[in-house]
Amino acid sequence: MGRSYRSDSMTDPTHTDENHLIAERRAKLAALREQGIAFPNDFRRADFAGDLQDEFIDADTWTGEALEASGRRVAIAGRLLAKRVMGKAAFATVQDMSGRIQLFLQSTALGDTYDAFKGWDIGDIVAAEGGLMRTRTGELSVKVDALRLLVKSLRPLPDKFHGLADVEQRYRQRYVDLIVTPEAREVFIARSRIVKAIRHWLDERRFLEVETPMMQYIAGGATARPFVTHHNALDLSCSCASPRSCT
Repeated sequence: MGRSYRSDSMTDPTHTDENHLIAERRAKLAALREQGIAFPNDFRRADFAGDLQDEFIDADTWTGEALEASGRRVAIAGRLLAKRVMGKAAFATVQDMSGRIQLFLQSTALGDTYDAFKGWDIGDIVAAEGGLMRTRTGELSVKVDALRLLVKSLRPLPDKFHGLADVEQRYRQRYVDLIVTPEAREVFIARSRIVKAIRHWLDERRFLEVETPMMQYIAGGATARPFVTHHNALDLSCSCASPRSCT
């Protein structure tokens, strides 16, 4: 009697669940397209989450009453990382490149948008406007009176408690790692600042920065014997004079 084999993708329940989630999100995107512009680009962000956290870090000075009296309105945009819907009110956490901040949403203030928000997914990019407030626990939050969905995320983010546990996957999907792993993001930020400082030091001493091609059609610039390699992602062949010149 012969044996039948099934691939891991067919037997792995995690893979099956992910495919189901992606299909659901694609259906939501199709519905958005039917309603009009699925990816609006007319929103202009005025504030960043991390800057607001730094500016109003002193909870004793910036109490809930002081924040309300200031009349400060903010306009932020970021990726939805968490949501807790409790009837006619909800809390959400959004993250931009500077940090995270909490949103406080009420059906009375948002109307139909609040009902639409219930169907939004973790990973979506949203825009929010409103005044600043503090919750009972003292957390700085935005009391939202205007909310928009800017980008529909089609793939679910990794589990927030475990993140990307597979090291190889972290390197292959660095863009996901930067979303869910604050430590990895801090390393990239530090690297960028270091390069900026080195460049500034050299610029002040009148060094000239030039760029040399990493891939080229004609081999040159080295004494090694040329060879031909292929860039799979770009479907591009290039001639290289040394292993270091084509990476």
